[in-house]
Amino acid sequence: VQLQASGGGLVQTGGSRTLSCVASGGALRNYHMAWFRQAPGKEREQIGRISRSSAATYYLDSVKGRFTISRDNAQNTVYLQMNSLKPEDTAVYYCAAKTVLSSEYYSSWGQGTLVTVSS
Repeated sequence: VQLQASGGGLVQTGGSRTLSCVASGGALRNYHMAWFRQAPGKEREQIGRISRSSAATYYLDSVKGRFTISRDNAQNTVYLQMNSLKPEDTAVYYCAAKTVLSSEYYSSWGQGTLVTVSS
């Protein structure tokens, strides 16, 4: 499956932004999805994931309560709703897909979309 992330841009501290990740070449319902981010000079980190049926979600502590992952399998799209954004949320955000929930291996990655939070 190919993934296309979009929705990044410049946002002020405290603002909100929604990222989208559209899948093509395969049915999104077959994949567990995740969002990662990589800030300048830092390693990539997983900020959240959602199971195929949306029954299970996980969030990094630093985004818990501010970020929400959702999916619309009919539209082959996964979303990352980001609220109360902070300058430390500035990063390139990536979506990724895997078929095995317990595995750490993500077989497909989007190209990344940059979110810049101004202070």
